[in-house]
Amino acid sequence: MAPLQDSTVNAWIAATVARCWPHTHIANLAALKGDASTRRFWRLSLEVRGGGDAPASAIAIDLGPDDLPLYARALNLVPEPLAEPPWLNLHRFLVSIGAPVPALYAADPVARMLLVEDVGDTPLFDAASRGKTADLYRLAADALLQLHLDGTRALDPRCIASRLAYDARLFRWELSQFVDYGLTEVAPNADRAAIAPELDDLAARLDRYPRVFSHRDFHGQNLFVQTDPNGGPRLRIIDFQDALMAPAAQDLAVLLTTRDASRIITPTIERRVLDYYYAALVRRNAAPLSFEDFLESYRLCVLQHALKVIGRFTFIERQGKSGYAAYLPYMLAQARRMLALKPDFPQLRAALGL
Repeated sequence: MAPLQDSTVNAWIAATVARCWPHTHIANLAALKGDASTRRFWRLSLEVRGGGDAPASAIAIDLGPDDLPLYARALNLVPEPLAEPPWLNLHRFLVSIGAPVPALYAADPVARMLLVEDVGDTPLFDAASRGKTADLYRLAADALLQLHLDGTRALDPRCIASRLAYDARLFRWELSQFVDYGLTEVAPNADRAAIAPELDDLAARLDRYPRVFSHRDFHGQNLFVQTDPNGGPRLRIIDFQDALMAPAAQDLAVLLTTRDASRIITPTIERRVLDYYYAALVRRNAAPLSFEDFLESYRLCVLQHALKVIGRFTFIERQGKSGYAAYLPYMLAQARRMLALKPDFPQLRAALGL
């Protein structure tokens, strides 16, 4: 499906606002910067004329041409066509467990358009950059515990995430982008044949960990900070349409190390959040791993994620989307940091300069 023309988008938005909130005027419609996906976003500023309960603003979303992300299509993880867009399926599930996701005002699966609550413009990463970093990231850990514990407990076959798993095949497929694209950027003289068995081993080791309901992209730009009724911070979660089953540490690796997270997440804060998360599992009698095994799962998840991102972001840059190369030094540092903790993966260690 080709992207909707702006005139079609504008007409859909105008008609949907009129249907949801009669006597409401769209004072402004501004395109928002998306990320690496084909989805598009607009913020609507609304003015009520003649009474009504319309919000001050809302977000329109064009879901783009594809229901599933590239990896799911490449590996044929879920048969298509789907009964509904994954965003709607996951939103319904997350609402059922009380997760703090945006309200859905209107959905048009045929037009592939949504109208949803505006959760503001203060991502967790930006808020944490201004102070109280550890407190805010512990709040993110609380939200993650809700997904991992309540989400996993409530999961049933109607939720698409139950049919998607971060398994050895998917971990290894992601690492292939590191070999195909990332190595030329960070280790151009590396021996690909020597590294390949170690990447196979990394994927196989990650495959052995228990899986939970996972957001998959749980980082500081997909979590928004608002003020609760008591004046404290609360989080809202977006970009959940790619949720699947994964080792719990995968979400933590994304939260604490992705992109340039190390600018605000020091090793001390990282360890505090990990300790906080694991202690909560113990209190709820929900820790399937010893603390040592949990930390090892985190190390491997951070390593795999860093290598995956190096490959993925290099690929995206080559496709003409700029700005992602700036994150490569941060992710290379994360990979080296995890490799330095143990002497395994000697070929990879040598390739990355350890």
